[in-house]
Amino acid sequence: MKEETQPEQVTAEIEARIRASFERQGLMRHLGARLSEIRAGHVQIVLPSRPEVTQQHGYIHAGATSAIADSAGGYAALTLFPGTAEVLTVEYKINLLAPAAGDHLEAVGTVVKAGRTLTVCRLDVFGVADAQRDLIATGQQTLICLPGGPGQ
Repeated sequence: MKEETQPEQVTAEIEARIRASFERQGLMRHLGARLSEIRAGHVQIVLPSRPEVTQQHGYIHAGATSAIADSAGGYAALTLFPGTAEVLTVEYKINLLAPAAGDHLEAVGTVVKAGRTLTVCRLDVFGVADAQRDLIATGQQTLICLPGGPGQ
């Protein structure tokens, strides 16, 4: 089995492009999500637990969990795309392994295979409370690289 290494830092230009794109996402702003780590082929998004993102049992809603996983994978892919390209999700599947409990969630998107047109990412979401970090969801995603930027 191949040993995983720490993803490389991205350039300031790539980080600025990812952050600017994330800021344009109304859903992430509405949920209260924020980018916490941007590396080449690897992005982490944090979602604080608060009543507005919970379901009827008090857990963070699967829709919020899925949304931050989708965005983490999308931005992980975008870190590897050309400077004028944009990203769209083609499909994703997520398995909810445990109730989304904790002080916050951490969604981690990691590029598994980058291609010229399609890129595949692994999605993992952790519930974090105190020093405990538990895997609560995992999935896979396929993304498409759109040349030319937004609206092209």
